[in-house]
Amino acid sequence: MEEELRRALARLVDGLPPRKASAAVERLMAGYRGDTPTGAPMLRDRADVVAYAAYRMPATFAAVSTALADFAERTDGWRPATHLDVGGGTGAAVWAAAAVWGDDGPDGAPRRTTVLDWAEPALALGRELATGDRHTAGGPGEGKALRGTEWRRQSLRGQQDAASLPAADLVTVSYVLGELTEQDRGAVVAAALDAAPAVVVTEPGTPDGYARIMAARDQLTGAGLRVLAPCPHSAACPMVPGEDWCHFGARVNRSSLHRQVKGGSLPYEDEKFSYVAAVRPAIAGEPATGRVVRRPQKRKGQVLLDLCTAGDGLRATTVTKRHGSSYREARDVKWGDTWPGPGTA
Repeated sequence: MEEELRRALARLVDGLPPRKASAAVERLMAGYRGDTPTGAPMLRDRADVVAYAAYRMPATFAAVSTALADFAERTDGWRPATHLDVGGGTGAAVWAAAAVWGDDGPDGAPRRTTVLDWAEPALALGRELATGDRHTAGGPGEGKALRGTEWRRQSLRGQQDAASLPAADLVTVSYVLGELTEQDRGAVVAAALDAAPAVVVTEPGTPDGYARIMAARDQLTGAGLRVLAPCPHSAACPMVPGEDWCHFGARVNRSSLHRQVKGGSLPYEDEKFSYVAAVRPAIAGEPATGRVVRRPQKRKGQVLLDLCTAGDGLRATTVTKRHGSSYREARDVKWGDTWPGPGTA
């Protein structure tokens, strides 16, 4: 699915001068870094959304697919028959869900997906990438879930707009809360938890992004949902706001086009993100007993892990050679993985 998305993006911008794309990206990013919320959609026309898709979709896809994969690992084989992507724009979360669960729901029928966004050019390009409606998209998306997606224009500004979300098994809210006022953020999260038994919210892995995730998490748990990922519990986050923040990293392999648009030389980048995945009791599943919240430090004969745990909050642990198979597994553990892993005692 990742390679299919890359091919679709490459064909989409084929012939677009990199300098022109870079200029559009710089303008868009300047707007995103400015004061929010914005008074109008940031993605105003096709040139904007093409530049945005080339610049941001691979990273957004990597972050959301990692969050959804972590969530899926905790749900004991559950898979959504319907998916609502709130503020989904060009559809990175739709591609991510297809990468994690495939095209079908639990009954074998194609998953029914709806993407809501207030920027019509973003929806049009998302539809184009998924279905290949224009020759520049380079052919249709192969997945049934992608081709069957409904792309619907809807504002998320104001409680009345946010409250009218269609019901689904899964709601994703990805990289959109930062564009809303605090009141509208609360309205969107409230509507999401009313619309579905499973909600996954993803934001940039910055202190501000983490703060928005924590506000959403408090709202979800306050409504009776259980956190399944990344946290090993639904209690208060043990990290102290202003001193630390919970975030993870997803490796993004850059295409040559991606390097041109971003002005970078490395063949990869790490997308930092924060997220929360929560469910109602109807969905079976249990959180991990612990999760690695920092990059492991690997030294001769030992691995140092910083963990968030169900019983002890934040704690450090050292795994040495005398731990046998646990040490061998710790040598391979990555930031964001669960610990103890499946092969450890």
